[in-house]
Amino acid sequence: MITSSQLFGLTTLAYLLSSACYIGFLVFRQRKIGLAGLALAAAGILAQTVGLGLRWRESYQLGIGHAPLTNMYESLLFFAWCTAVIYVLLEVKFKHPVIGAFAMPIPLITLAYTSLDKTLSKEISPLIPALQSNWLIAHVITCFIGYGAFAVAAGLGSMYLIKHYFFKNRDSAAADSGALPDLRTLDDLIHKTIVFGFMWLTAGIITGAVWANEAWGTYWSWDPKETWSIITWFVYALTLHARFTRGWNGARIAWLALLGFVSVFFTYFGVNYWLSGLHSYGSN
Repeated sequence: MITSSQLFGLTTLAYLLSSACYIGFLVFRQRKIGLAGLALAAAGILAQTVGLGLRWRESYQLGIGHAPLTNMYESLLFFAWCTAVIYVLLEVKFKHPVIGAFAMPIPLITLAYTSLDKTLSKEISPLIPALQSNWLIAHVITCFIGYGAFAVAAGLGSMYLIKHYFFKNRDSAAADSGALPDLRTLDDLIHKTIVFGFMWLTAGIITGAVWANEAWGTYWSWDPKETWSIITWFVYALTLHARFTRGWNGARIAWLALLGFVSVFFTYFGVNYWLSGLHSYGSN
């Protein structure tokens, strides 16, 4: 019988092939290659979904019974899943498969990291008391949907900056650069993706505060994770504020999308590995 770890291995392979197809589409601009990338991404998402479901079932078979969202290994799996799903939905809606060359490597690298980092605990362990709450699923899911959206926004920002700085003043054939969307379209997609992620991150912070009050008796304790989460929230809030009130767009918003994802990365990794606090259990 196939196991969850085997399915995650198949997912990594699917995301690898999908990324390769999207990069091939960027280079050769063949529609069939782009469709293959989408099909492989969807197959990877399906395999990972089943894998997460099997891991959840395995926890019940061990008598533990909790969602696979409670340690660094499981959260990385879920982050990769969220990023891939958000990208595929974006492609289906807006029909720009070339974005996959910049977005799909993110879940690929994430899953590759889970395989290569031998310090990550892949064991299904009982929950510590602070995690034994019905708010666990709501908080983690909302935060990581936001993180996944911000990852895609960073990929879009990279695309914008590459086209803006390297192909803006070339002739039309060179400016196409593998069918990159025009700058106006990329700017609009960055904005929409950030708005989507911002709403979910806001929900994640709110559910986290409610959960903190239930677990520790206070809504906010300025734990390092909480502090960096609110810093990240303000980065994106100021980005949207600058766009709505100052009319910022283009390269400035693209750079802010990248800056915001750096903040997300530190909130997720830096706090867990380098700072101690109430959320330190997430590094296990």
